[in-house]
Amino acid sequence: MSSSMSGRRGTLAVTALLLLAALSLDACGQQRATSSTAGAAPSTSRSSAPGAVSTPRSSAPDATSTPPSAVSATGGAPAYVEPGAGDGAPHYNENNGSRRPRAMSPADAKDAQREADRIEPVLKRLWEAKKWDPATVRAALLRLGYKEEQTGPKGERLGGTLTVRAMDSRYRDGHYVTPEGALVGLRVHDDACVTAFVQKTNYQVSTNGPYPETGCFEPPFAH
Repeated sequence: MSSSMSGRRGTLAVTALLLLAALSLDACGQQRATSSTAGAAPSTSRSSAPGAVSTPRSSAPDATSTPPSAVSATGGAPAYVEPGAGDGAPHYNENNGSRRPRAMSPADAKDAQREADRIEPVLKRLWEAKKWDPATVRAALLRLGYKEEQTGPKGERLGGTLTVRAMDSRYRDGHYVTPEGALVGLRVHDDACVTAFVQKTNYQVSTNGPYPETGCFEPPFAH
């Protein structure tokens, strides 16, 4: 009887030990799985973490950034932009140099204005009389004592200071047309001119320095 009881107790003890071992192994596996899952958390994208979102850049350009107009169309290095370029285009000053008159000295500018004041009443009278063809305008201004400018075969000046010619032609409706009216150029000094025009709609008299290629007259815009 006592021997049977001892055997049962031994069996129960062994069974208990086996159960404890099984429970320990199961707990260990769960712990490892939990640790593995926790270690995978840092692989989450940084952009999804509030603290990892990068600050967006301002849309305003930096003070030292290259202006859009200076960037090469091919996406290469920025094109050269001259200091003081009107519209930011490369070589603006170089390409538009012929459209800029020379500066007048104060004394010569004063002389030019005096001649402009003589010419203005004549053009006003012609405009009011509806006479603005170059021949009529030229004859009226020569009566003020000016001499018609003469030039040689190479464009050299041979004498005289007054030039009166037709208006510049303009491209309209598929062809060039020459508007009615007259252009006036008076060279007062080497650095000072009077320029004027009279046409059907209006007339104008102004002073300016000569242009590099066209003398007193502003060069026309190319079509």
